[in-house]
Amino acid sequence: MEDLKRSFDQTPWPFDLPSAPEYADETRRIQTLNRLNLDALRDDPELDAIAKFAAKLCDAPTALINIIREDEQDFLAKVGEPARTVPPQESICALAMVNDGWLIIPDTLADPAVKDLGVVQKSPNARFYAGLPLVSEEGAPLGALCILDTKPRPEGLTELQRQGLEVLTSSIKRRFSAHRETLSAVAESRDNAQRLQFMLDSVPDIAWSAAPGPEFDYFNARFTEVTGLPARRSVDDWREVIHPDDFDASLIKLERAMSTASLFDDEWRLRQADGSYRWILSRAVPSSDDPETARWFGTITDIHDRHLLSQERQMLAGELAHRIKNIFSVINGLVVLHARGQPELKLFADTLGNHIRALSRAQEFALRIDAKSEEKLKGLLEVLLAPYGVPGHSAVAISGVDVAIGARATTPLALVFHELATNSAKYGALSVAAGTVTINTAHQGDNVQILWRENGGPAAQPPQETGFGSRLVKMAIEHQLGGTITQDWRAEGLVADISIPSARLAV
Repeated sequence: MEDLKRSFDQTPWPFDLPSAPEYADETRRIQTLNRLNLDALRDDPELDAIAKFAAKLCDAPTALINIIREDEQDFLAKVGEPARTVPPQESICALAMVNDGWLIIPDTLADPAVKDLGVVQKSPNARFYAGLPLVSEEGAPLGALCILDTKPRPEGLTELQRQGLEVLTSSIKRRFSAHRETLSAVAESRDNAQRLQFMLDSVPDIAWSAAPGPEFDYFNARFTEVTGLPARRSVDDWREVIHPDDFDASLIKLERAMSTASLFDDEWRLRQADGSYRWILSRAVPSSDDPETARWFGTITDIHDRHLLSQERQMLAGELAHRIKNIFSVINGLVVLHARGQPELKLFADTLGNHIRALSRAQEFALRIDAKSEEKLKGLLEVLLAPYGVPGHSAVAISGVDVAIGARATTPLALVFHELATNSAKYGALSVAAGTVTINTAHQGDNVQILWRENGGPAAQPPQETGFGSRLVKMAIEHQLGGTITQDWRAEGLVADISIPSARLAV
């Protein structure tokens, strides 16, 4: 105790820190203390329970868990009436904090190391003191766990009381460590959220999320930048930013997607801050397959320029189809004109005119102009092959399953069978009166098989070199439709075996 007295008398605050010399710099110790933000643990239930148990274990009226700040001691948990807050220079806990282990003072008024301290002279609650240092993981002294009594205790503490307080001190340190880990996790989460927010605000698309309902609860900054309006909260609020002609149809699609927890994908016009409208692509995905609980995450992408380009291309395709249709009309008109007044040519003219009109319809299929939004495979084949054959003779027979084909699949299919029919009319079974073509369609696992078989025509000969038509068929089947085609040139005629994934035919 005399050594403590000498140290306490001769060394100005802060005291030497024998357990962690690097923290002899008080500034560094305070920085560590501040980083721990132990103020958040004031009246913490776990610390309160430890203080109460410490007092009960030692049969003491006062138990304290305190930290030593730069200019005062501060209580995180306490039992009884503690000594008043004092500067570190007058605090016994400040001395306990820098001790390597126990600091036990049986009679504070009789001990020369502490008897003159203000906390001893002015507080009747501090006649007996026993404390253990609270040290951070780095070794920075933070404060102490101590018990106080109003009367001296010459016998000090029992061995059981010492062991119990040591266990409680370890629990306090673990609570401090858990608090630090929580602070670190919160800080990391906050940093991640800030980075995510920065990223979302930096992308050119509008991003949003919605709770079940739906109730829209997040928009990135891009929404207000584009529309000049605050975030939308309910579905009806979107009427202000979606073109009136597009709102109801898009709402039906959204409600259907949300009622089934399926992907949402639609195009509509978004009102801009200047009052103009631009075409956008709106997409959203659910967080789960449960419509009742799924959250929704969506994006809005500007496709206005692409939409205009698509319209221009459609206009050009329409103009091309119109011109081709006019050519067929002119040819048909010429046939009718030359057959006029010649009854013997009427049957020929009528038959040829029907063929020309069928070719025109097949060309419309190839360009997807005036075609239905959904076609059937057999219907497409019938239209494409209608120009071939002679009256009274069924040159083409189509059998098997019928499957729906989508808009994207129609064009490559039309090109493929138009090419096969054209080649057959030039070189194969359809080039002679007795020739026939049978087409059979069947399901084959996840694929649709289309078997083209020619009979009754000239012996099939494989081409000497790959021409444009062959490359067109291969590209359409393999690259556009993701299927396969094998061709067998037999003596009785060409056999073409085509296999296409059902999923690719449906889009």
